Amino acid sequence: MPTRLLRTSLLAGGLFVCSGIIYTAISKNKPRGDNKPQVQVLPLASDPLPPHPTRKIQVAILLDVSNSMDGLIAQAKAQLWNMVSILGKSSCDGYTPKIEIALYEYGRSSNKPSAGYVEQITPFTTDLDEVSRQLFRLSTLGGDEYCGQVMYSSLNELKWEDGPDHYKVIFIAGNEDFLQGNLPFTKACTLAKQKKVVVNTIYCGDRLQGMQEHWNLGAECGNGSFTHINSDAAIDMVATPYDDRLFELNKQLNTTYVGYGSLGRESKAKQEEADAQNYSMSKEVAADRVAVKGKKSLYKNTQWDLVDAQEADPQFYNKVNKETLPESIRNKSRAELKTYIEEQTAKRNQIRKELEAVQADREKFIAAEKIKKTGQSDQTLATEIEKIIRNQARRTGIQIQ
Repeated sequence: MPTRLLRTSLLAGGLFVCSGIIYTAISKNKPRGDNKPQVQVLPLASDPLPPHPTRKIQVAILLDVSNSMDGLIAQAKAQLWNMVSILGKSSCDGYTPKIEIALYEYGRSSNKPSAGYVEQITPFTTDLDEVSRQLFRLSTLGGDEYCGQVMYSSLNELKWEDGPDHYKVIFIAGNEDFLQGNLPFTKACTLAKQKKVVVNTIYCGDRLQGMQEHWNLGAECGNGSFTHINSDAAIDMVATPYDDRLFELNKQLNTTYVGYGSLGRESKAKQEEADAQNYSMSKEVAADRVAVKGKKSLYKNTQWDLVDAQEADPQFYNKVNKETLPESIRNKSRAELKTYIEEQTAKRNQIRKELEAVQADREKFIAAEKIKKTGQSDQTLATEIEKIIRNQARRTGIQIQ
């Protein structure tokens, strides 16, 4: 088990610390002693970072779905993948923290009045297809916007990790007065401080109006940031010459997913549905999604995909109920099944390698195009969340490229 100590940098003897946890790194030139336990050498910077054994980034997104918030929901749908991509660039001493996202809506009159018109859409999950699908199901319907209630519900209901070594954050976005409802936001802030969760408030409208409607108080109380966005702004998207190649690679990537168990067929269909939904918004949004799917650390489906499950458990081919597999491979022997999974794994790795290269060129192209644009772009959900995440993650020793 890792040993707890004060946070420090590189220590003598090849020890390093990430938020108080000591790990050992072995030099390639250091001779191995007999019968001494060995620790795996950290990967080179160019290699995909392995998942961190303990660290997490937990993000709860609380969206106002009252009548005036169609633009906010559209931005959330379009910019989910950009946010995930930014989070995927996080690292802590050569590891990538596990990323979990939860989604709440508030301000819908058809939700239970006893719950403050608040509803949990998804708990903390790594199932990005499900988060995307649920975002596309959101619609607006006028109601009362109880910010304190939705904050408290998310803090009370979600499974937040214990301890200060995780980046745990709430983003609440909407408009109207922040003080509405019977549950004061200060009660939610007290709970947030106990759980070491940062609360950020995003007002949809003019900054001064947001302060007059007390949105800055929620961020101050929650040790977070207050900002404002133009929720009706056109989403700044850049088409690139690399998008079509990403879509071709995405089709190839999807063929490597092999469903198993009770979730297999449904989840495979959900993957394809999420692809189609994002493409329906724009090619740029779809390309952002494909870029995330190309990263092993961000897009994992061990709960339904045979290849991911095998990577998590090398003996999975011996354990899976073959009756739940696709008919085309159901009658393979266990040895044949193992070989088949290895072939799909190799194919996926090769596709992802090319995806990563194409996406790197795409990011350079987008960065260059944005530099050419004159004037200041509107602040949107994506721009503000990115700024806040980059700044706040450092508090827990997590760096974002």
